[in-house]
Amino acid sequence: MVRAAGRAARTSVWLEDRARRGGRGGGQPSGLDRDRITEVTVRLLDAEGLAKFSMRRLAAELNVTAMSVYWYVDTKDDLLELALDAAFGELALPDPEDGEDWRDQLRALARGYRALLVRHPWLSPLIGTYVNIGPNSLAFSRVVQRIIRRTGLPTHGLVAAISAVFQFVYGFGTIEGHFIARSAVFGMTPDGYFHHAMSVVTQSPEAADMVQDSADLMAARGGDTVEEMWERDFEFALDLLVAGIEAMVEKSQSP
Repeated sequence: MVRAAGRAARTSVWLEDRARRGGRGGGQPSGLDRDRITEVTVRLLDAEGLAKFSMRRLAAELNVTAMSVYWYVDTKDDLLELALDAAFGELALPDPEDGEDWRDQLRALARGYRALLVRHPWLSPLIGTYVNIGPNSLAFSRVVQRIIRRTGLPTHGLVAAISAVFQFVYGFGTIEGHFIARSAVFGMTPDGYFHHAMSVVTQSPEAADMVQDSADLMAARGGDTVEEMWERDFEFALDLLVAGIEAMVEKSQSP
């Protein structure tokens, strides 16, 4: 009971005293360490998704017993939190002090974050589940904050600006990544799945009317493929956000 209460009170694997432990002492399985286990976890999540992931499945992939994995992590939650931070380590982070324009750096970070969410569809639900205080997540947050500070926005607007940009990217990348993953489940390309979905939607009179009303929007959207449509939508929306930041900076500096 004491151990269970202690586990319930802990909020992050990164807050434990032995967050970088190699094992719990003598007797741990040879050929394993926490980094290796995390690497295989990410690979399994990419291949099979979050719903199918289990400690038993991971152990089978590592060719060890499930109990062997527990030499290195206490729970499945710990392992998912480690995988979350490992994925954030894939982001290329610009140096906010290198003199590059903040707009270019912000756009680069937004594009990188979107690509990360698309590449790892399991990432988005984990971002909302854990506190994200691993070293890679913190490094990303620190760079984002330093770049936003360079925009010239007043301090009271900085957090809102970060939310506007990166919550937009989170939503866009999540929908895009899950759409691609669902297409794969049906054995289709994103284009094939999109056209199939549109043909199904138009079978409903109410939905068909909505599609007809949106025909001019779809035509103006441009792009011959789903990927091209996403790319144009994302870049234009990102331009809107950057322009909005610029407008708010100018407003804050007006007498």
